[in-house]
Amino acid sequence: MGIVKINDDLHEEVRRASAVMVRSINAQAEFWMRVGMLAEANPGLSYTQLMAEQMKQADVQLRQVADV
Repeated sequence: MGIVKINDDLHEEVRRASAVMVRSINAQAEFWMRVGMLAEANPGLSYTQLMAEQMKQADVQLRQVADV
């Protein structure tokens, strides 16, 4: 495990996002890093497509929400 130095403004954004997403600050930062890595490795995919593929690989069954 290492230490990653980020500027204070970015740290504040991670802190705020972590509260909304109900994650620790470290978990939020790790999530954003993973998504960034996936996006760089798969530039043709949207965020939604990236997350759907990750869920599929984890064998999570997602249901579509029907229009009401």
